[in-house]
Amino acid sequence: MSRKNITYKTPKKILTPTSGFLNDYTHTLNPYAGCVFGCSYCYVRQSPVGLFRKEEWGTWVDVKQEVKEKLTKEISNLKKRDKQITIFMSSSTDPYQPIEHKEHVTRSLLEGMTEMPPDFLFVQTRSPFITRDIDLFKQLKNRLRISVTVETDDDLVRKRFSPHAPPIHARLKAVKQLRDHGLPVQIAIAPVLPFTSQFPATIAELVDRIVIDDYYTGDGSSGKRTERLGISEIYNQEEKREWFGKGTHQLAIEKLKAAIPASRIFLSQDGFKPY
Repeated sequence: MSRKNITYKTPKKILTPTSGFLNDYTHTLNPYAGCVFGCSYCYVRQSPVGLFRKEEWGTWVDVKQEVKEKLTKEISNLKKRDKQITIFMSSSTDPYQPIEHKEHVTRSLLEGMTEMPPDFLFVQTRSPFITRDIDLFKQLKNRLRISVTVETDDDLVRKRFSPHAPPIHARLKAVKQLRDHGLPVQIAIAPVLPFTSQFPATIAELVDRIVIDDYYTGDGSSGKRTERLGISEIYNQEEKREWFGKGTHQLAIEKLKAAIPASRIFLSQDGFKPY
């Protein structure tokens, strides 16, 4: 991977009030800005944080500093005002950026939340490195849901769409480890990418909750962001006919039902709600 532009910044605040797709939460929490996984289909590429930076998405990350103290103070102030606090981490980055191995920003935030817990925390990632923090997640277990993106079981497909993201087998191994520790974990097939006939049975053994999303229900603008990204060109012709379009989520649901009860399959926003 080419060298990334890493910048250190100290934010005035760490919690951001929500709106739109995540309006069931009170706040989002982004330990970093930017994301070196640089997935081709990421809606953040077409959001203000992606567009205004004037640097290619996937080439830069801002490391937020002095965040633990800010977070605990902000949560404390909200609690004093008797406010509910439900947090989505993260909405515009992956909280387990490779530099997290060195900087421990996400871990420091989780440490803060064990000391000053929110009412609910949702953690969204595609990184197996999340297993490092199992000790802290256990302390938040009754206020927590972890969601791991596994958009396909075909790593050759993954390499075409998100070559810098972690391998599929490593993510599935991480999901099993989280589950084996009794943590509430779901798999997010988001967005749905072409997957094999074995995928439903594979994930049925790992989790009780699966959420699926596609470009039209989940990119925040009814597919317009995705169209601007030109994602359709990454598919081969056969894949495009079967796996690309407004009916993709229905195709995925039908395939998943071969191994997973419909009651365990959630669509788009419903699968990311708190509690």
